[in-house]
Amino acid sequence: MVHPAENTVTAAAELTAAEKEATEIRCQEKSRGGLSYEVILAEPAPNVVVPKRPVTPGKNVSAEEIEQKLKAAEERRISLEQKKMADLSYKLSKIEEATRKKDEIANEFINQTKEKLETKIEQHVEKREAIISDMKEKLKIHSQEIEKTREQLEQQKSIEKVAIEEKLKTAQTLRDENIKKMLERLKEHNTNKKNQIDQLETQKLEEKTRIIENKLYTAEQNREKEIQKKIEKVQKLERRAELV
Repeated sequence: MVHPAENTVTAAAELTAAEKEATEIRCQEKSRGGLSYEVILAEPAPNVVVPKRPVTPGKNVSAEEIEQKLKAAEERRISLEQKKMADLSYKLSKIEEATRKKDEIANEFINQTKEKLETKIEQHVEKREAIISDMKEKLKIHSQEIEKTREQLEQQKSIEKVAIEEKLKTAQTLRDENIKKMLERLKEHNTNKKNQIDQLETQKLEEKTRIIENKLYTAEQNREKEIQKKIEKVQKLERRAELV
């Protein structure tokens, strides 16, 4: 036969076990790199009706036995509470360990990402410096080629200038020679022309002289004939006078 005190202790133990089963730790990831924990000591539940065992008449239990049983029940309750707290501490330590590991993983990921990013930045800087150096070298080579081309153009320009000056000098010499030849030809032509004119003038003068001489000769002949006629006439007159 079970005493009512034993029923009370048993019910208290069952309630303590129910509370232990109701204790729950929930973990939820709120955002990347962070966790949110919710510790629920007891879920809200409807009123639990403890089944009442029928009281059966039995032997009489002394107050000392009841006190011992209550003390034992209290010790069991305290032991269960301590075990529950130990379990809770263990779970919290596990959660802290998981959080620490997650933080370590997150920090390691951040450090690796940072190192990779710094490496990429350094590579980018080195690549950019290499590109800038290559561009400077190409610009230097291009400037040297431009300077070389300019010098070649200046040299070619000087050669062409000398050649043009030589051609101009040769052309000037040829022109002077041609002008000299033309002047000589003109002079010779003028001389020939003058000689021809002189010859024509001489011929004309000779022709005029000859004509004049012929006229003078004819006039002289005519004058002599007239004189002769006059002499003859005078002689006739003289003979006639003598005759008279």
